[in-house]
Amino acid sequence: QVQLVESGGGSVQAGNSLTLSCVTPRNIFGVNAMAWPRQAPGKQRELVALIGSIGTLHYADSVKGRFYISRDNAKSTVLLRMNSLQPEDTAVYYCSSGADMWTILSGKSQYWGQGTHVTVSS
Repeated sequence: QVQLVESGGGSVQAGNSLTLSCVTPRNIFGVNAMAWPRQAPGKQRELVALIGSIGTLHYADSVKGRFYISRDNAKSTVLLRMNSLQPEDTAVYYCSSGADMWTILSGKSQYWGQGTHVTVSS
């Protein structure tokens, strides 16, 4: 019944930007932490960015300074603005949610979207 819906993925050249969106049920969005994990072929899932219910932020070292996570409260949507994309950023990006930031950091998000593909060409 609960479903997070991602959009905004695509194929771009290195150096370009994309913004991913995740529409979230209001009862989850209002009290839960939200995050963007990604899965690249042959690699472990990596937590890219996290935002807590009160705005606490966390970024992976690999994207710090390039990616920015934010909440649009009016639209019950979490955004991931990705700048200066590199081929290493190629992955399926998921939207996920957990009761708190520690739930997400431990890899145990409770709600997931189906993912949106991001491909970055050199």
